[in-house]
Amino acid sequence: MPTYTYVIIDPRGKQKRGSIKAESRENAIQRLKAEGSTVVSVDESGALAKEVSFSFLQKKPDTRDMAVFCRQFVSIINAGVPVVSALAMLSEQTENKKLSTAIEGCKKSIERGETFARAMEEWPEVFPSMLVTMVEAGEASGSLEVSFSRMAEQFEKSAKLKATVKKASIYPIIISLVAIVAVTALLTLVIPAFEEMLNDLGTELPAITVAVIKASEFMQNWWYIVIAFLVGLIILMGVYKKTENGMHVFGSLALRIPLYKKLVVKTASAQMARTLSTLLAAGLPLMDALEITSGTMTNVHFRDGLIHARDEVGMGSNLSEPIARGGLFPPMVHHMLKIGEETGAVEGMLSKLADYYDDEVAQTTDQVMAVLEPLVILLLALIIGTIVIAVIMPMASMYGGLENL
Repeated sequence: MPTYTYVIIDPRGKQKRGSIKAESRENAIQRLKAEGSTVVSVDESGALAKEVSFSFLQKKPDTRDMAVFCRQFVSIINAGVPVVSALAMLSEQTENKKLSTAIEGCKKSIERGETFARAMEEWPEVFPSMLVTMVEAGEASGSLEVSFSRMAEQFEKSAKLKATVKKASIYPIIISLVAIVAVTALLTLVIPAFEEMLNDLGTELPAITVAVIKASEFMQNWWYIVIAFLVGLIILMGVYKKTENGMHVFGSLALRIPLYKKLVVKTASAQMARTLSTLLAAGLPLMDALEITSGTMTNVHFRDGLIHARDEVGMGSNLSEPIARGGLFPPMVHHMLKIGEETGAVEGMLSKLADYYDDEVAQTTDQVMAVLEPLVILLLALIIGTIVIAVIMPMASMYGGLENL
């Protein structure tokens, strides 16, 4: 009886790997599903199974990796190469190992008689549900290359959008790290050098100087606790942010910061319009398209808003109506959708909206950066300036006293 190596998602949502003896691959899948697990992949023990067993160490493909994969697949298919041969070529030349392994797994599944979409479903950690749905639609309509071409454009636009938004967040992070390093250096290296001199002045030290000296002593004696606290705080924040409650808290916070709110709303509008337009162009029903689109939203409030809109559409409402009542998206989204519904050109209007908000995101990012730069520099100067003043004040007081003698 052959041994099969599997990757599953257990009923608790955790990914697990292992091996199972079964009469056939189909029998192994049935037994795993009977345990309540979601089967990611099942392969007979061998070279591929060994490669998959280490896939958790491999970097997950990002949006750019997926864009390159889709674009290359279209080019190869348009050259008249069969799907299986195209996947064999792509698995060899794809740089991302996790994606390469998944492509090879898809090739083997197709060779066993499965559809391309079904093969992709076995790799949910690599292929997003939107891509799987588009491939399924392409196979059904006989236009697989069109689906991949649309997804290539979708991934390319999404990657560009993410890179634009990332600019607004990475600068404060870098400056914050610089501030932490600078303050740590001042408290552990500079202040100790002045501490003995300040204590020998023979004058009562100002409260701010005493506070800085105490902070310096604490950093020197308990620096490892400070580091552990900061690292632990970052990890806890990251874990909490992924919980449902955490997503709502951080999502609400993002919508309360005035200038940053504009960036969040415009990014969500571009993301929603692009995804929905792509899915509708592939012939998906509006309800299904809204379901998939809601899952791609970064901010949970926009996700919930689209789910609510889907429910209302299911009860006979036009999409523009719940979008307007929700109050999350800008009025322009509602108006353009309404015009599209009246003219029968919703897909085209969504595409224009996506292009418009892509440009708006770029402009708003520049505005956010223009405001953040002086604010962050001012904050950094304030922190470091406070420490410097704490050192200078007692010396200035002493010199002032000497001059009065």
